[in-house]
Amino acid sequence: MKSLRSLPVLCLTIAGFLLAGAAARADTFSFTLDAPNQDAVAGQIIEFYATVGNADPNATVYLNADSPSADSPLTLDDSPFLNTPAVYSLSPESTYDGELFDVTVPQGTPDGLYGGNFAILGGSDTDAQDILGSANFNVDVTGGAVPEPSSLVLLVTGLAGLGGALRRLHGRVPRQRGRQRRQWLRSMREPT
Repeated sequence: MKSLRSLPVLCLTIAGFLLAGAAARADTFSFTLDAPNQDAVAGQIIEFYATVGNADPNATVYLNADSPSADSPLTLDDSPFLNTPAVYSLSPESTYDGELFDVTVPQGTPDGLYGGNFAILGGSDTDAQDILGSANFNVDVTGGAVPEPSSLVLLVTGLAGLGGALRRLHGRVPRQRGRQRRQWLRSMREPT
């Protein structure tokens, strides 16, 4: 009977050691974007670089996947992360400095602040899918709005109409030469 009472205590003790070991491994991984806040204009591709590190002196950390997201209409390309063999695993006490992903700002994107997140998944083996680290980023889009051709046509038509109205309001100056023109100008100055 005494052995059954000590079984829950033994299970809790083992679980505590396992959780403490996992937490210690998670603290040894670091992930920092070099420039998380960037400015852009419509049509531009922005590269995001990062420092990824494994401070554990004994264990290799495997970087098996990622989980990216970006506000619409921005698109995120994670192929720099997925196509870099140096990023697949970090040996003990090593770091990787390089490009992780690109963000494309499509033409016609309205000005504003857009955000996103990039998470690295992995763990102690090649099948692990734990979130090792994540970082938020922001893209401030400015000066990218280009008016549509119909807006420009509307503006030109409005200015032409305004010019015609002003001409009609101030009277039309006849195309005369010399003496006739001077007479006409005098008649316009004389009070009636």
